Amino acid sequence: QVQLVESGGGLVQPGGSLRLSCAASGRFRSINAMGWYRQAPGKQRELVATITSGGSTNYAASVKGRFTISRDNAKNTVYLQMNSLNAEDTAVYYCYCNAVLGLLRTDYWGQGTQVTVSS
Repeated sequence: QVQLVESGGGLVQPGGSLRLSCAASGRFRSINAMGWYRQAPGKQRELVATITSGGSTNYAASVKGRFTISRDNAKNTVYLQMNSLNAEDTAVYYCYCNAVLGLLRTDYWGQGTQVTVSS
């Protein structure tokens, strides 16, 4: 199995920045895509950003230009640098990865980390 451990959430003022980290561990052959999703109260979980093992990225329109996703393949870790945060970014942020175990590709999720943007 794969375990994803997130860190870096918290309370920040509007216009501020936060950096989320997520480290994957476990018995896997390789990790394909990694990324971040978020879920605000009363809303469905939505994609924030993803990154492939080769470094190709994809962003939600609402965060493009403000958030940057990156990964360290040697550490099986994905990062999300969040700048110019606003109240609409308040949500629980979930780390995601698609890992190869044996012959199977499986999606895994972290436990979530709260990001609150408020003055």
